[in-house]
Amino acid sequence: MTKFLAILKREYNTRVRTKMFIVATVLGPLMILLFTVVPALIFSLKAGGPTRLAVVDESERMYERVRGSLLNERGEDEGGAPAEKPAMPAPNTNAQERMRQAGEAVRATFDVRQVPLGGRSLDSIQQELNEQVLKDQLDGYVIIPKSVLESGEIEYNGRNTGDVVTSNQIRERISSAVRDQRMADNKINPQLMDEINKPVRMVTNKVTETGREQDSGQGFAFVFIVGFLIYITIIMYGQVVLAAVVEEKETRIAELLFSSVRSFPLLIGKLIGVSLVALTQLAIWALAFGAFAMWGVNALSASGLSISLPHIPASFFVYFFLFFLLGYFIYATFYALVGSMVTTTQEGGQVSMPVLFLLIMGFYLAFPVIRSPGSPLAFWVSMIPFFSPITMIVRIVTQTPPAWQILLSLAIGYATVVFLMWLAARIYRIGMLMYGKRATIPEVLRWVKQA
Repeated sequence: MTKFLAILKREYNTRVRTKMFIVATVLGPLMILLFTVVPALIFSLKAGGPTRLAVVDESERMYERVRGSLLNERGEDEGGAPAEKPAMPAPNTNAQERMRQAGEAVRATFDVRQVPLGGRSLDSIQQELNEQVLKDQLDGYVIIPKSVLESGEIEYNGRNTGDVVTSNQIRERISSAVRDQRMADNKINPQLMDEINKPVRMVTNKVTETGREQDSGQGFAFVFIVGFLIYITIIMYGQVVLAAVVEEKETRIAELLFSSVRSFPLLIGKLIGVSLVALTQLAIWALAFGAFAMWGVNALSASGLSISLPHIPASFFVYFFLFFLLGYFIYATFYALVGSMVTTTQEGGQVSMPVLFLLIMGFYLAFPVIRSPGSPLAFWVSMIPFFSPITMIVRIVTQTPPAWQILLSLAIGYATVVFLMWLAARIYRIGMLMYGKRATIPEVLRWVKQA
């Protein structure tokens, strides 16, 4: 035990005291912010001003409606229903509503002008407009044929047809104008149809033993937080675990180490030492994000906005912690097992690719489990330790299974961790002394059978 603790302390201290650990701890939250918030802000940017659009109305009755729709003068959303435009996104809206509000930020704006026919042929008008587009006097133009109400077909010509956001919004807004004209021709009030087609708002309540609880989906986000944390942690520290295991192979001091310590405490000390480094960094980030979240909630509350945090039972956080640790150690031990088989970290990076595929498969299996958390499929995939850190959490959030199933999943998972550690140590004991080539599967099986 003394030697094991010495190895663990050495692995932990040598990594925590490095400048890279401090830099990564400080920059980690900034990088997460960079890859989550910044892309959304960049996507909402519109380089340049409004899209300059000319409209050729061959029907001579659609221009005003098309212009009003393109300029969004009715204040409608893309589906034709009156748009709700709050000053800022409501903090307690559901996911679909938040997506709709976020979509407002990327909506195109237009500068629309009419091109009168004036007895000219369509070909001559198109030639003139093409020249204006090429001279950057226009961004594009729309041709509305006489039969647009019957055929529902228009033509858009532009310099940048790769801007699918703008193209789609032109199509959708002109579709709204054509729909309004069809209703007007049939003496139907467009405002009345908007009211008739207005979608219902559904309040979702989860039925529990204590009654009904409103559920807007916030609790389910924790499922993907678990999987995301495992994935990010493995991406960041999987190679560190692998490098720590093959470190002595590359420096060729294995014979000296094995003269004073057995392979099992050496391998486990390295694995747990590196894992504690990862958990230390994650704990610092969690405290930082928690403090920031509390500051944000207090700031919004002080400004008069009502903030209601989702009701999540305390037991869920216990399950969160246990299954996160299970998922991390399952995949970290896999990396240790790979490190026991290879001679360099470069080889380990190639061999360890299937490890991430297993984790990604757990994400895919979460979707059928969401739809039927009590099915036999959901039960079995939540018992498989490589998938249970995600699939069992899905079951707990959607429809909590009996306690014995949760405990059984944890027992199988942690027993698998112990078995993988034992297996890696047996492979490591012989693999440490092999240089120059990667072990083959038959060789590895032979090492496991050896005493």
